[in-house]
Amino acid sequence: MTYEPGAILFAFSLTLFAGLSTGVGSTLAFFAKPPNARFLAASLGFSAGVMIYVSMVEIFVKARQALSAVMGDFQGYLLTTIAFFGGILLIAIIDKLVPSYENPHEIRGVDEMTCGAKPQPSAQNLERMGLFSALAIAIHNFPEGLATFIGGLQDPTLGISIAVAIAIHNIPEGIAVSVPIYYATGSRKKAFCLSFLSGLSEPLGALIGFFLLFQYMNDFVFGMLFAVVAGIMVFISLDELLPTAEKYGEHHVAMYGVVMGMVVMAASLLMFA
Repeated sequence: MTYEPGAILFAFSLTLFAGLSTGVGSTLAFFAKPPNARFLAASLGFSAGVMIYVSMVEIFVKARQALSAVMGDFQGYLLTTIAFFGGILLIAIIDKLVPSYENPHEIRGVDEMTCGAKPQPSAQNLERMGLFSALAIAIHNFPEGLATFIGGLQDPTLGISIAVAIAIHNIPEGIAVSVPIYYATGSRKKAFCLSFLSGLSEPLGALIGFFLLFQYMNDFVFGMLFAVVAGIMVFISLDELLPTAEKYGEHHVAMYGVVMGMVVMAASLLMFA
């Protein structure tokens, strides 16, 4: 399976865009008014809807088709299912290995990151929280970067959808890194740089995955990777995006966002079918 240089560059650009959206979150934290909670809930729900729909309707199906072409219908379906749950297990293990307090999936309000928390954290503890959040986000972004890259490489429309969904969910992660570091050091520059750098692990994950797997890329490897990617994206949606959306706003607002994300994703797939 060969790819044109332009297709590789496009897929990498999508991954870079998604990863660096952590810097957008940092900028919003410093220079914009606090975002409306209902809008945040709807946006995160929208992202979850896009990721769940595209994973189950498009990515899983493409993975099954690729594996069935090589292994036959039953074995192809079986391997797709195993790889899908393998992706869930992979990201769950990564999630488990990161201490819960520093885990970006364990969402806290901005007041808990600043001097409004009780008991009041010291500057050293705040900085430690920000640094560990940056490390945790960098670890989580590796598989997300691979997901965006593989999606963009296989189908540009699909890649754009994945990149936008991941970019939306990276924005609160950028806030989680920058706010505690800023309150600990008083330096917007340091807080922004660390938030920005944590997002670079996403394109780095794409590059490492690409160079390790490129020479072995065929229908079997592609199908397995796509199934794993589907599992990773479903887990992120259920474990991170939906709980975060509910924390920021009302349950129904989050669900309306999920449905709207699915509708937009379905419409875009139909338009380019």
